[in-house]
Amino acid sequence: MRIAVDAMGGDNAPQQIIEGVIQALPEIGEDQIVLVGDKSVIKSQLDSQFPSWQDRISVVHASEVVDMNDSPVDALRRKKDSSIAVMTKLVACGDAEIVLSAGNTGAFVAASQMSMRLLPGVSRPGILVAFPTVKGPIVLIDVGSNVSPKAIHFYEYALMADVYCREMFGDQNPSIGLINIGEEEAKGTSLLKTVNKLLRDDKSLNFVGNIEPRELLDRPAEILVCDGFIGNIVLKLTEGVSASLFKYIAKEFAEQKPELLPHFKPVVEKIYAKHDYVEYGGAPLLGVNGHTFICHGRSDARAIKNAILVALKHAKSGINDKIVERLKAAR
Repeated sequence: MRIAVDAMGGDNAPQQIIEGVIQALPEIGEDQIVLVGDKSVIKSQLDSQFPSWQDRISVVHASEVVDMNDSPVDALRRKKDSSIAVMTKLVACGDAEIVLSAGNTGAFVAASQMSMRLLPGVSRPGILVAFPTVKGPIVLIDVGSNVSPKAIHFYEYALMADVYCREMFGDQNPSIGLINIGEEEAKGTSLLKTVNKLLRDDKSLNFVGNIEPRELLDRPAEILVCDGFIGNIVLKLTEGVSASLFKYIAKEFAEQKPELLPHFKPVVEKIYAKHDYVEYGGAPLLGVNGHTFICHGRSDARAIKNAILVALKHAKSGINDKIVERLKAAR
């Protein structure tokens, strides 16, 4: 398979992106990497880091970059030769099967939809994130692609996430919860009440009902469904709380029991690593007719490497065909 990687997207581009690609090479067999971006910059980095790069990596030039502050749709109109636009067109032309970027998420989602289109039966795509908890990972969908979904979009997210958990985690009957302000069916907006009924009426889904946000880290369900606005807030809030909590614990040990800090630090670092987004690599945009993987804007080389490995596993699982079958059966 060929995976196109945006060399110019993200806070640490291009150096960390290219380094992550190089780290992934020994683990991806015969699969090929296509780096997209400023050809002269990319080649200079590759020559210094991996002189024999031409055996495994190809470079496609893109003269522009979509900045993090750019309006997604406007940027794609103005920057037609951006790395994101060029990269997604490679899939549309059959020159790549997977695209991966740590750049502007909104622009990446929009470009994927415009160039790659949607899978049959999908109304809107959704970003799925694997979310670590003490009891094991959960998946959260949507975390940013659709901030004003309709009830049918929630339903499709649940179906797609169900397929994802079966194929990627081997869970043959994943439980599904709907994030809401209360557990009772009567709680929430009229939209969420409609979604609750849709999910409850489909007996092929293991729907466990509404889930309150305070329960999230107790893994009340393997799949949590919400709109993109709520999902993005949950993701960023928990990421910030996690980082701050570990810093606070370390600070207290340093002030109260400094002699224990050298023994305590490795334990904290090990726990933090298990709850670090880097371990899960990128987040798939489910529902597009291709394989789009969205990475954290602060992704380092290890995060990019892990994202490449997860993206290849995802693409080779045949998950898109299974999503189409599942949605067709649900109609």
